[in-house]
Amino acid sequence: KRAGMDYLELAALTRHVDWHAFENWRRGEARRLVLLSTRAANAYTDFAFADADILLFGRESAGVPDPVHEAADARLIIPMQPGARSINVALSVAMVAGEANRQLG
Repeated sequence: KRAGMDYLELAALTRHVDWHAFENWRRGEARRLVLLSTRAANAYTDFAFADADILLFGRESAGVPDPVHEAADARLIIPMQPGARSINVALSVAMVAGEANRQLG
């Protein structure tokens, strides 16, 4: 709640009972699932974000389960120096959401 500050009113929050319920909702709404993953090949800076995209970030320690990875419409990576493992999730969200907002205005 504190992290949301005055912006929580601008967010549309929906809680889904499980992954299948989320997938059914997402497909019904025709929204792209954009996954950030260390296993991806395309950089987030080379991607054209759309207003209705759903950005998904996995756990720092394990990412997302394979079925979730496979369901993604796009898989993006944050380019890093060789030998570096990953950037923490909070920083990753800030970087990618910032790029999406820059593109979309």
